[in-house]
Amino acid sequence: MKRFRRLRKNNIIRQMVQENRLDINELIYPLFVVDKASFKKEISSMPNVFQLGFKELLEECRECLKLGINKILLFGVLEDDKKDACGSDAYNENGLISRAIKAIKQEFKDDIYLIADLCFCEYTNHGHCGILDENGYLDNDKSLQISVKQALVMAQAGVDMIAPSSMLDGIIYTLRKALDENSYYNIPIMAYSTKFASAFYGPFREVAQSTPKQGDRKSYQMDVANSKEALLESLEDEKQGADILMVKPALAFLDVVKDISNHSKLPIAVYNVSGEYAMLKNAAKQNLIDYDRMLIEIMLSFKRAGASIIITYHAKELALILGAK
Repeated sequence: MKRFRRLRKNNIIRQMVQENRLDINELIYPLFVVDKASFKKEISSMPNVFQLGFKELLEECRECLKLGINKILLFGVLEDDKKDACGSDAYNENGLISRAIKAIKQEFKDDIYLIADLCFCEYTNHGHCGILDENGYLDNDKSLQISVKQALVMAQAGVDMIAPSSMLDGIIYTLRKALDENSYYNIPIMAYSTKFASAFYGPFREVAQSTPKQGDRKSYQMDVANSKEALLESLEDEKQGADILMVKPALAFLDVVKDISNHSKLPIAVYNVSGEYAMLKNAAKQNLIDYDRMLIEIMLSFKRAGASIIITYHAKELALILGAK
């Protein structure tokens, strides 16, 4: 009889043989900036997640550093009257995202590793991730052109990494080529290489004010039923020059994370999205779960599947939990 319990006898030996561990250095914390000097609004569907003005954005970054979190994924949230059909504020060197990047880098320099989400759904008046044609279909190649403009504005502002999330065909090759041609060789690209057209994004659209005005995103985001296509997308992004691959959402797609990690040597990130966060928060509010234990189990499931980077709204809580161990 094989006695597996020998290695479970007490906490010391259990920790010694533990296969996967959480580390604060693996966490990326998403933040949402609005074009106001001072502003803070909690999102009703996402407790402890806020839209932040510039003053509060810098305060939040400072608090993150105190907790040991030094990687931020930044989203811009634009007011409706500043949006247009092509999301031009996103590639304006004096636009919201450019000024926010500059503010963070001026205040914190290299203490904060700043990743910018590159997309247009928060900046267009129709809520889609690029330029629409006359039939309301996302024009892939025209959207690539403005994506290059946005990437270069972010690079000029001082961003450390770019994360294109629009799921455009050829986006990684196009951005890598443009960055290299403009001497931004050392800016990595974290590809949203497998981004599903998921119901788990609902609360995010409240915080980012990015709900499509008509239609949906199923013509460019991936079908949730497809795993082989997910692998193909990710391997193609690797071939085009991605430095990190990402699966979004995370929890319902761990099979995809495992499959990609088995076929790629690149680091794998998962985005623990708003719907996953909201479900756990609501379960805790109703005293249905042991919140801290369940949170750790979910994070470890990402690690077991092959992720080495976790983007999560739980980052500050995890920092406190991990620091207490």
